[in-house]
Parts: sequence; C-alpha cells; structure tokens
Amino acid sequence: MRTDSSPGSLPAREHLPAAGAGTPVLDVVIPVYNEEKDLRPCVLRLHDHLTRTFPYGFRITVADNASTDATPHVAARLAAELPRVVSRRLEQKGRGRALRTVWSASDAPVLAYMDVDLSTDLNALLPLVAPLISGHSDLAIGSRLARSSRVVRGAKREFISRSYNLILRGSLQARFSDAQCGFKAIRRDVAQVLLPLVEDTGWFFDTEMLVLAERAGCRIHEVPVDWVDDPDSTVHIVRTATEDLKGVWRVGKALATGSLPLDRLARPFGDDPRDRELTGVPQGLARQLVGFCVVGALSTLFYLLLYSGFRLFAGAQLANALALLVSAVANTAANRRLTFGVRGRGGAVRHQAQGLVVFGIGLVLTSGSLAALNAATADPDHSTELAVLIAANLAATVLRFLLFRAWVFPDTVPSAPATAGSRRHPDVHRTRGDETVRLQPVSPADGEPGNGR
Repeated sequence: MRTDSSPGSLPAREHLPAAGAGTPVLDVVIPVYNEEKDLRPCVLRLHDHLTRTFPYGFRITVADNASTDATPHVAARLAAELPRVVSRRLEQKGRGRALRTVWSASDAPVLAYMDVDLSTDLNALLPLVAPLISGHSDLAIGSRLARSSRVVRGAKREFISRSYNLILRGSLQARFSDAQCGFKAIRRDVAQVLLPLVEDTGWFFDTEMLVLAERAGCRIHEVPVDWVDDPDSTVHIVRTATEDLKGVWRVGKALATGSLPLDRLARPFGDDPRDRELTGVPQGLARQLVGFCVVGALSTLFYLLLYSGFRLFAGAQLANALALLVSAVANTAANRRLTFGVRGRGGAVRHQAQGLVVFGIGLVLTSGSLAALNAATADPDHSTELAVLIAANLAATVLRFLLFRAWVFPDTVPSAPATAGSRRHPDVHRTRGDETVRLQPVSPADGEPGNGR
C-alpha cells in the first residue's frame, strides 16, 4: 500500500458554478482493450444521448490501454469525426491505470467512466452525476443490487457479485452496495485528493477508491440501474476475482495497521452540519451511545474470559482486579478511537490515566459486590459470582459512559460566537481532549474550473 501523502484535505461540498456552453462539466471515460468491434457503436450511442439530453458541456475520452488490434485507429477516427470526443493511448494495460491517467489530467469538474459494452441504461447517467454537480455528494455509483434495479444476467455472475460485496461488507465494513458496477463518477477536486492513495491499477481500482473514500468521510450516492449483462464480455472471472481478493487483503491490512493517512483528509470546519453549534442538542450522543454499547459488550466478554482464566490460579478478588485492569486498558483505547473519535497519540497517556481512575470506580463496585456475596454465602458457586459481576458491571458501565463523555473525552468547541445553523470561519481549530487539528480552507487553484466557488 502506498504511503505517500495526498495533495491536501478534502474540499468543501459546494454547487459547481455555471460554466460557458463550450466548457465541459462532465468527462466520461471509456477504458478499452481490444474493443475494435464495440467501440464505435458505443461512442456514437453515448455521444447522441449526451447531445440530446445532457444540459451541460461534456467530453467523451476513449482510454486505450495498450490494445493490440485496430482499437487505436477506431478511437482516432471517432476523435476526428466528433468534436467532443478525444482519444488517449496508454502503452500499459490496466483499467485502473487508464482511469487514473485520464482523470488526473482532465480539466472537467465531474469525472465518470462506463464500460464499453454499455450494459447500463444511459438514462441513469444524469441521475448519477447530478448529486456531484449540486455538491450533495462526492462520488456516485450505479448499483445493480438495489431493490429497484432491473438486472438481466446469469446466475453465476449474480452469485459472484453478491458474494464479493458481502466480503467487502464483512472484511472492510463497506456500506455501499455494488463495488463492481462499471458505472461510476467522482468530483475532480475529490479525485485529486484520493487518487494518490489508490495503489491498484487493474479491476480493483474503483473498489479501493470507494473504500478509501468512505473511510475518509466522503458521501457516496447510489443510483439504481437497469443492467443487461454482455454475454460476450472478455473479463476473466476467476483471475479478476483472485486479484480482487488480494486487493481486499492488502487494503484491509493497510487500514488495520494505520499506514494510510486518512486522518489528514479532513474537510474545512463547518462543511459538516454536525460542526454547527446548536443550543440544547448534545452532539453525537446517539452515535456515541451505540459505539459505547458495542465496545462495552465486547469488553464484558473479554473481561469474563479473563476472569475465568485468572480464577483457575487466583482468588476471586485478585482475578477480578487483574481482569478489570487488562480489560479497562483495552476498553479505554477502543472507546477513545471508535466511540469518541480521538485520533493520534496526543493525550493518549492522560486518557489512559483517567481511564484507570474510572477503572478504580468499577473495581470498587465489583469488588464490593463480591465482598457482599461472600459475606452472605460462605462458598458461592462460580455461576453466582458471574451473575453478580455482570450486574455490578452494568452499573459501572453507565457510570463509565458518563465519566468518559464528561471528563475523559469532553467535547470542546471554539469560543467564537456562532448562531444555530451558521457556519463558523473555516480556519479554526477543532479540539477534542488534548488533540488539536488545524483545518485549513481549500480553494481551487487559479485557472481551474472550480475557481471562484
């Protein structure tokens, strides 16, 4: 996984400015390899559809990845015949490499791609890019697995597609429904930030881009599509699936080890409505409760396993103290990262120290419960001990959440006044605990299509 830094933080979501009639707003890339038969009818059909229905300027770019047949000549003739069609020749194969090369050089503010077989109904193209033009979303994908999609394809491909997306959900916690649909779009300013982080140059390219975008907090819009599978597709299913699984392992490993600089992809402060200062509304309470409950449930299971193991060679009080100590350190670290969203090493030692104070309170509650049980019964059963400890831990959990939220990981907001619904100045500091991150506004470079937004 490449670890070079991205060009900068993610831009604020804003509507694209009005452009002149000749300025391309959309650049549709068609990556091809040995498609001399299908390329011409595909481009003619797409060009006709965009000319009749698309209300903005557009460009169609044929990205030839080292074809060995007459595909380059067909692409060159199309570029000569149609003024809004261009051809790019790459001497190396790889769909991802072609998309990266063309998207990185394009001046259009919205970038899209579709497969040459045009399996997707073109009526979905405007709904695909509209949320990107409006500033509502960062990326958009066509989904063949949405409930309202109408798809015609064989059982084998359907099974492989659904299995692959289930693997993504289980291993990478992906929330988008269809990673492999060859019908996607991205805003150029977002692509400039994400593309340097994407390593794959083949079929896994767009899946990797989606996973990284989702982890960076980008909004991904999904469009149900009508899809008719191409029976003459040249895609090698087994080889592609193998490469995809290798990509899943590589990206999952990079996310687990923290080698990707996703934490640096912060948007300007105020772009997210959750940045607003609202009177009487506890920010993030519901999400924090859910995260805390999940971490708490896993910590309780971890604690009970530790207690049962320590109980084999130690008394109840010592086993309880050791199990609580180990699980408390893990619980504080998990809540710090997952529940309260604190990243980096700043303040980690202080947070663990405060977590140990909270652990001490839990120790008093659980040890007191055990002492009360031993006073009431001379030789209590192990199952009774566990039941008492579970009840005591529930009480300690409620107190732990309140202390975590109010003392260990308090939300602090800038002192500058702000009214409900207003945006604070973007060049501010966002603070949580001891960690302060300076978030700078992002402005397009002079001469770029997005300048002046």
